[in-house]
Amino acid sequence: MLQLNLFIVMTFANRMKQFILKNKITFLGSIVGAIVGYLYYRFVGCATGTCAITSNPMNATIYGSIMGGLFVNIIKK
Repeated sequence: MLQLNLFIVMTFANRMKQFILKNKITFLGSIVGAIVGYLYYRFVGCATGTCAITSNPMNATIYGSIMGGLFVNIIKK
């Protein structure tokens, strides 16, 4: 039973490694997008607090991450 569990864990680890290596450009785009999103919040932001994306650093970072990943994905293909 222990060998079967070890085999399952190793198979999962190998699949995750392949997935990460296959999509490393997309992950890099997401990380850069998150940094840009936070910097946009920090330096441009929203003075009134009514902007849905830039009034909160978490929203700006998540939005930047999603946009960065999508942008790199469009260019990659």
